[in-house]
Amino acid sequence: MSSFSSEERSAPFTLEYRVFLKNEKGQYISPFHDIPIYADKDVFHMVVEVPRWSNAKMEIATKDPLNPIKQDVKKGKLRYVANLFPYKGYIWNYGAIPQTWEDPGHSDKHTGCCGDNDPIDVCEIGSKVCARGEIIRVKVLGILAMIDEGETDWKVIAINVDDPDAANYNDINDVKRLKPGYLEATVDWFRRYKVPDGKPENQFAFNAEFKDKVIMNTTVSESPFQCDPDAAKAIVDALPPPCESACTIPTDGKIYIVVKLH
Repeated sequence: MSSFSSEERSAPFTLEYRVFLKNEKGQYISPFHDIPIYADKDVFHMVVEVPRWSNAKMEIATKDPLNPIKQDVKKGKLRYVANLFPYKGYIWNYGAIPQTWEDPGHSDKHTGCCGDNDPIDVCEIGSKVCARGEIIRVKVLGILAMIDEGETDWKVIAINVDDPDAANYNDINDVKRLKPGYLEATVDWFRRYKVPDGKPENQFAFNAEFKDKVIMNTTVSESPFQCDPDAAKAIVDALPPPCESACTIPTDGKIYIVVKLH
């Protein structure tokens, strides 16, 4: 059970509405900065911004004091997503991983676009409809690379570790096998959800294919997936060597590549 709690201020679906987060001592905290990324080894914290089947576009207010959750506003009006047939509102519990940020000054090599200046988004696919402001622990299964109005907007696919079926989900292929059609619906939803507002369809890197989780690293000191250089070298050495190549410069001044196949 989470040691975090939430407190609502003002009425929902108004410009003044806010959800503030508290720690186990009842002290107000920032869900953006004060909640750890990791809940446990292989497990991340997720801040639930939008419960499944709801329509109000709620998000962590990264520029407000204490970063409460509030409803997004465009041109002075509260934002809602349309019921995009055959879906009702958001089709997963939607939220973010705390202490993450998609850098608007960094161009992602996979998408060719800079980050969207927000925390990394999560689509939680478990059976429970979570509450706005709830902090849950999730297991990452895969990721989708969306391009939203020219910005990189990664969507992490995850499942609540407390879900009754969580043990059956360990990677993106398990989602394909156990929830047939769900990933296709996810791409369809993200592609079209802004069209009712007069916006163009969103695009995706990797031909809208979901990528499996790959989180091993050698430099992120707080990561539970960090491995030392010797372990990394052992992974590489376990594979057969590539073909040998040599570059020679003959007297005609041209460069030739000589390849020897094993």
